[in-house]
Amino acid sequence: MKSSVETIGFLVFLQGVGGLLYEWTGWFRLWTVVRHVGFLSDRGLFVHIVLLVTGVAVMIAADAVKT
Repeated sequence: MKSSVETIGFLVFLQGVGGLLYEWTGWFRLWTVVRHVGFLSDRGLFVHIVLLVTGVAVMIAADAVKT
């Protein structure tokens, strides 16, 4: 259970990082899921920062999950 929560947190973290790289440089266009969601694409930078912070929080919280 702990490793699956850590994996989910890492994937959310990667979406945030990839999205920020896309917003700033134009790279990693295919990585970002947020740009495919219509109502979130207008607020891309904010959503990617939230994904990054949420991913870190989930990875930290995974330590509290018992195996």
